[in-house]
Amino acid sequence: MNVSSATDSTSKSSSSNTPTSSTGVDYNTFLRLLIAEMKNQDPTNPMDTSQYMSQFAQLSSVEQAMQTNTKLDSLLSSQSLSQASGLIGKTVSFTDSTGATFTGKVASVSINSDGSVATLQDGTKVAVGPGLTISQS
Repeated sequence: MNVSSATDSTSKSSSSNTPTSSTGVDYNTFLRLLIAEMKNQDPTNPMDTSQYMSQFAQLSSVEQAMQTNTKLDSLLSSQSLSQASGLIGKTVSFTDSTGATFTGKVASVSINSDGSVATLQDGTKVAVGPGLTISQS
């Protein structure tokens, strides 16, 4: 009996330009591998189908967790923007690393990967975080 290898089956189907997720295996890739395994298994000693279902359930759980993380990141960004807009026009005071104390009104706030940075009306930039005192104008 002539049986083609699993890599032969997957290499034919992978030429369809199907995008895969950046984390490795997506649903389509998993299903192609699953079908290749089922086609090429030994008929006298078949694999346990509960293992396939367990693998599929694990893949589904991981993908759902990734989607949840993406939605949480979006929610946190939205919350940061909302909090940042509340700082504009407020008076802030802070002490820098040299011990000098600065006070000024917040003109704008920018949010980057390191956190929020408030720009005062005089152009001074200060990280929004511990050590920053916010008061009404």
